[in-house]
Amino acid sequence: MKAYFTIAVQPLFVLMWSSAFIAGIIGVGAAPPMLVLLGRYVIGGALLAGYAWAVRATWPRGQTLRHVVIAGLLMQIVQFGAFYTAMSHQVSGAVIALIQGLNPVLIAVFAGFLGETVTARQWAGFGIGGVGVAAAVVDQSNFSVAGLLLCLLGLFGLSMGTVYQKRFAPQVDSRASTAVHALASAPIAAVLVLATQQWQIRDLPHFAAALTWIVLVNSVAAFLLLNAMLRRWDATRVGRLFFATPAVTALLAWLLVDQPLRPLTIAGLGVGVLGLVLASARPQSAGRPAPQPVAAR
Repeated sequence: MKAYFTIAVQPLFVLMWSSAFIAGIIGVGAAPPMLVLLGRYVIGGALLAGYAWAVRATWPRGQTLRHVVIAGLLMQIVQFGAFYTAMSHQVSGAVIALIQGLNPVLIAVFAGFLGETVTARQWAGFGIGGVGVAAAVVDQSNFSVAGLLLCLLGLFGLSMGTVYQKRFAPQVDSRASTAVHALASAPIAAVLVLATQQWQIRDLPHFAAALTWIVLVNSVAAFLLLNAMLRRWDATRVGRLFFATPAVTALLAWLLVDQPLRPLTIAGLGVGVLGLVLASARPQSAGRPAPQPVAAR
């Protein structure tokens, strides 16, 4: 059973994580981005809260709860609000996956918050990863400056939210914190829907299918699988799986939503992943454990 788990779970997780970008593209093609967010957080938040309650997770309280809410708004509203809106600007799923994959690198830039240092190898990885992103973006036929800026904003939200939670609420039960992230984000998403006055669903079947996948597979199942892997393996081994996400996303986008996969895009993805690999080894400062990845699906 243990050998089967090791062999099967890793490609399954990469496929599930990569599919989030495809489901997002389908979702924002059928309804406004903020409406997709609202559905995600209302339904996903309820399911995650029910799971946290069922397993008797310890819920954050007081000042810790406030910190978890702030981190959640950064990782959920800022990240996915920006990424979903970028999708509506025709930014490809592969490019978004590659930019999101730069999260550990950006965290390294903010390493002072975590008591770490940034090595020359990490800076080299950051530069190489940036070149890969640029090549993949330039090759897109529907290149959008606004879409690229939105992707960078989403990356900033994910990275800052991760750093903030590790700095101010590092010991919070991840099962409860993920539920708090979604539940705190739901009313903000509702306000954004009302503010933009975009609540018309253009394609109900595709919207329902995408939202079902986003909630059940990406927000719940992938989160449970990630935590199961972290209980069995160290964070470095699990973190390596994310290197495959941009390439798998590009392939899925080509197969399922007809996004082009041209030579320069492939080269950019390859260079970008090389940058991620170089930047993945973060030094561990004395007396502090290496930071663990935070689920943000």
